[in-house]
Amino acid sequence: MQQIVVEDNDKGKRIANFLISLFPKLTIGMIYKFSRQNMIKVNKKRVDPNYRLCLKDTIFLFIPENFLFEKENKLNFLKASKELSVVYEDENIILINKPIGLLCQEDKNTKIEVLSNQLLHYLFFKKEWDYKKENSFVPALINRIDRNTSGIVIAAKNAESLKILNEKMTLHEIKKFYLTKVHGIVSPKHAILKDYLQKDEQTNTVKIFKNKINNFSQEIITEYQVLSIDKEKDYSILEVQLHTGRTHQIRAHLSFYGYPLFGEKKYISSNKKYHDDKKYQSLISYKVLFKFTNDAGILNYLNNKIFSISSDIQNLLSLL
Repeated sequence: MQQIVVEDNDKGKRIANFLISLFPKLTIGMIYKFSRQNMIKVNKKRVDPNYRLCLKDTIFLFIPENFLFEKENKLNFLKASKELSVVYEDENIILINKPIGLLCQEDKNTKIEVLSNQLLHYLFFKKEWDYKKENSFVPALINRIDRNTSGIVIAAKNAESLKILNEKMTLHEIKKFYLTKVHGIVSPKHAILKDYLQKDEQTNTVKIFKNKINNFSQEIITEYQVLSIDKEKDYSILEVQLHTGRTHQIRAHLSFYGYPLFGEKKYISSNKKYHDDKKYQSLISYKVLFKFTNDAGILNYLNNKIFSISSDIQNLLSLL
């Protein structure tokens, strides 16, 4: 018999989802079967697999041990740097200024030095999160930006904040703004571009279409404002707001309209040559606005708050 006490970050979860996250060999079908056989109890009483856990509930598992191997504790985060460039932080959330060249999440080639691991090491070092004391919760990034894009990434420190931020991101109540330098004199000065994007998973590239072509194409909405132009050098500086957040959306969308980013390598017309010395695309996620139209629970205090990586816009533009 195994016994688990529910802590703050796991309250409110369905017991079936909680057990699957903790024991990867279990399936939803197994959990229903074990529940019918009275092998899963909460506070010594049989519960339905949809039962929502309460703080300090005690789960009793009479399931065979071979099904109860926990996920390996991934301690890669302890090998990652714990130094973060923090834009804003409180007890619930943290905004991080991610540098160029750093992945947000692990991939097949990079397992340790990624932003998600750095976040865990940072919070573990500060004693704000301890994998040994948590059943299943792990602090998580709410949004991601490309390896070669710098700027703000939002993360949640607790389960309630994670739930709220994910919901607000889905409802587009978290506004993300970017600065970019593009080839060409952009016209009109302001526009909201609406098209469709389809991703090729094998090549990790996307294509833009004016109309929806199949069930895999997704609508994209990109708004831009021209901040300045240089007619002699044929470039424009833009502030871009994402109304949808798709893979490579800004890069592919602006290139589709004939304005590729400086440093762009993937989304650039083979029929036209652009000359610049940028190693990486000129793109900075520089500002976030929390604009809640519905209740945000413990995060209501963030409503109408703006956070930027710098108040000196000219300094930011010099990085493009």
